[in-house]
Amino acid sequence: MAINGSKPEHVGERGMQAYRAPSLAQPHRARQALRDAYEGKIGPLLGFYMALPNVMNAKVAAQLEADFVWVDWEHSPLDVETMTEVVQTIQYVSEGATMAFVRVPNHDHANIGFALDAGASAVIVPQVDTVAQAQHVVSSSKFGKVVNGTRSAPPARWVPGLSTAATLDPSSTIWENLNKQAALIIQIESEVGVKNLDDILTEVGSQIDVVWIGLIDLRVSMGYDGIWGDEPDFLRTIRLCEQTLSKHGKPTAGPCFDGNWARAANKTFTVVSGDWLALANERETIRNARTNLPATDKRQNWSSTSGVAK
Repeated sequence: MAINGSKPEHVGERGMQAYRAPSLAQPHRARQALRDAYEGKIGPLLGFYMALPNVMNAKVAAQLEADFVWVDWEHSPLDVETMTEVVQTIQYVSEGATMAFVRVPNHDHANIGFALDAGASAVIVPQVDTVAQAQHVVSSSKFGKVVNGTRSAPPARWVPGLSTAATLDPSSTIWENLNKQAALIIQIESEVGVKNLDDILTEVGSQIDVVWIGLIDLRVSMGYDGIWGDEPDFLRTIRLCEQTLSKHGKPTAGPCFDGNWARAANKTFTVVSGDWLALANERETIRNARTNLPATDKRQNWSSTSGVAK
């Protein structure tokens, strides 16, 4: 059950507010939302991909009625302060209706902590290839030795007595609550990672909420171009990954930018739009304008209403 007694059936009227925490400075109950989507209690979480993250774009993205905004810190020149502002803008401007998911640049312990300290509802960690890497990522994202966590507790983030330190479950500490709220999503982006996925999920799968297959980097690692293909070894690798996820009862996720909804039918969450796509689509507008606005002698006396020379 979410805050204020909200249940999965309230998602239709409240969106991700049904999973919000006592304070918007905290992560949503993203782990539960993803599990509910996996079990079919709610629809798949639909996201907006922010490849060009800044505060102004975040204010717009927060009002698009997406379940989450994917903030791509890995492939953008964000500093920690701006990333923090972007995360908080998304969750505050949307009034909790949209969650911020942050893809961190790497496996660095500090960067994972910065994203979670900002209040991100999920961290997405790229290029996880081995059990050791997965163990490090899990440890960096969790508090307390019970889960082998090494995340440092930020003393000025959740001050006792303030709303930011309020808990959904008063029987547990704020740190245990945060462990249960924020989701950890790993990206498997190489053939090595796919082959090691069974061992990864056997060792630390209980703390990994979703596995995202990074198709472009996977294909690059196999010597192929493009986002998809029919090469036999590539398709075998995809099948192995899907079989491994099914074995461990673990949700999968992936993009669906082209409106081919059947491809996303088995995804727990997917990104369906993005800022860079909106910009790319405007190329046709510019081409049409160039075609319809040829060179003319502007020295003539033109009528502004008819568009012809007098």
